[in-house]
Amino acid sequence: MRFVPRPHRGPFRDLPREVAILTAVSFTVALGFGIVAPDIPAFARHFGVSTAAAASVISAFALMRIVAALPAGRLVDRLGEPIVMATGIAIVAVSSIMAGFSGSFTELIVLRGAGGLGSAMFGVSAQTLLLVSVPSEHRGRASGLFAGGFLVGGISGPALGGLVAAWSMRAPFIIYGGMLIVPGAIAAVVLRDGPRRRTEGNPRATRAVAEIAVALRNGAYRAAATANLADGFAAIGVRSAIVPLFVRDVLHRSAIWTGIGFLLVAALNAATLLPGGRLADRFGRRPVIVAGCLVSAGGMATLALVPELGGYLAGLAIFGLGSGLLDVGPAAMIGDILGGQSGTVVASYQMAGDIGAVTGPVTAGYLVDAASYGAAFGLAAGVLGLAAILGLFAPETRWRARPGAPILAVSRVSGTGDGPDSPGLSHESPGSQCRDSVSRQAKLVGHPGGC
Repeated sequence: MRFVPRPHRGPFRDLPREVAILTAVSFTVALGFGIVAPDIPAFARHFGVSTAAAASVISAFALMRIVAALPAGRLVDRLGEPIVMATGIAIVAVSSIMAGFSGSFTELIVLRGAGGLGSAMFGVSAQTLLLVSVPSEHRGRASGLFAGGFLVGGISGPALGGLVAAWSMRAPFIIYGGMLIVPGAIAAVVLRDGPRRRTEGNPRATRAVAEIAVALRNGAYRAAATANLADGFAAIGVRSAIVPLFVRDVLHRSAIWTGIGFLLVAALNAATLLPGGRLADRFGRRPVIVAGCLVSAGGMATLALVPELGGYLAGLAIFGLGSGLLDVGPAAMIGDILGGQSGTVVASYQMAGDIGAVTGPVTAGYLVDAASYGAAFGLAAGVLGLAAILGLFAPETRWRARPGAPILAVSRVSGTGDGPDSPGLSHESPGSQCRDSVSRQAKLVGHPGGC
């Protein structure tokens, strides 16, 4: 039974119903997280701990997302996306409500760590379901819509959270947990019959380490994961952690200008998502990834070279455009290369972004103390530039993905391989081999071709 019909108009036109549902779920989850996020440091300080200890509550959540990502991916491969998604949302909901009633700092940090575990389960399962549900020709646009749900929810939440926290520091946690009942129910009931792509002829599940080893041999995976790491390093690690201090110490402006700059990034990021997704679907993933890395690097370089208000606004505007492209290109490329153990691959891809987000503040903060703000912004530009180089030499995946013949599929014989032309990666029917032959010939004349 279809609870949500396939829309024929609007941004979800011709997309599977899962895209609209997952976008709504992502918006609700991000809205709730945005409500609670501004309250976390102040609520932690309420227990009489230092500023550093209060900040560790946020780090505990992020660290548990990294630790739990691969186990979450294995659960997705074993149990399916809807079950893991509903369980993850339930863990976040219960831990958030309990955190609102926590009586000590230790209880708070343990419960937020548990929330990070649930968040990893939700994130991996939701993105895996999105990518395996959408055909290649629409995957960029679907990724943009999904990211847009997170972005709009994340922008809206803090404004509401500030108002709620002014009334009670415990209330945001309880409201957040209550809001998650709706997306949890959607995942458990509406999406339970969603599509699951499985690899034919490979009855035994491969181990997570072996699956990642195969992925790392694929140039497309390396490019997408590195771009995600670089975006996490620059967007969260440098922009979120260093820019507020840059505004205060270098520009000598009030926090209002930090808010203006962040709003500018968010607005341009949101404006880029759908056009960027369409570009990735029409021209390929690789140009969008390379352009996103180079434009984002240009924004960071502008912040480093023009340390004044005009340069600050221009740099963040440029960065917002590039970051929007990086929200769609790498994810679409990962979707193109998924094989039978798709949850594990998506988990490792998300881990790359989380690692960038965790290491960015520490590395950039050290450079600010040891050298200058310009050095920190320059490092972020360099990391993005390296990701652009990897993207430039990556294989294009947009026209190589076919239903039933994923690029990254593990052989039951060898368990290794590099791409669709490697022996031992995918066992294809004669029809698939025919499509391959025609496709390779068609590339010579500039179109994908077919049998």
